[in-house]
Amino acid sequence: MLSCKPSPTPVDTIPKISAATTTPFEDLSLYRSLVRALQYLTFTRLDITYVVQHVCLFMHDLREEHMHALKRILRYLQGTMDFGLHLYSSSTSSLRSYTDADWGGCPDTRRSTSGYCVFLGDNLISWFTKRQPTLSRSSA
Repeated sequence: MLSCKPSPTPVDTIPKISAATTTPFEDLSLYRSLVRALQYLTFTRLDITYVVQHVCLFMHDLREEHMHALKRILRYLQGTMDFGLHLYSSSTSSLRSYTDADWGGCPDTRRSTSGYCVFLGDNLISWFTKRQPTLSRSSA
């Protein structure tokens, strides 16, 4: 996919990937090989961490839609080769933290995903995302 058209985002935000699609994808070894390589890349490319985790969920029941999502990640990487985790000297030493969560974002389990990131000055020093272990029936 070296000469592919780059994608502006790593994931299509409109339709959610689900296990309920119909057409199976036959080449499991290709899919798993690509996912392993992308998992290794997430150490320095935090922008693809969530979407790589999401395509990993379907390795046991692979469908064409999941392979299309994987190819979209590769197309995104093609257009953002200079992105990555960089540490720079910063004029400020303030510690800032951000957090966010969705509510029932997974179409299969209806579980929420939450996460946080911590910055020291302008440098990202810690991050975390997690799918919640329990199902929430209310946002109150």
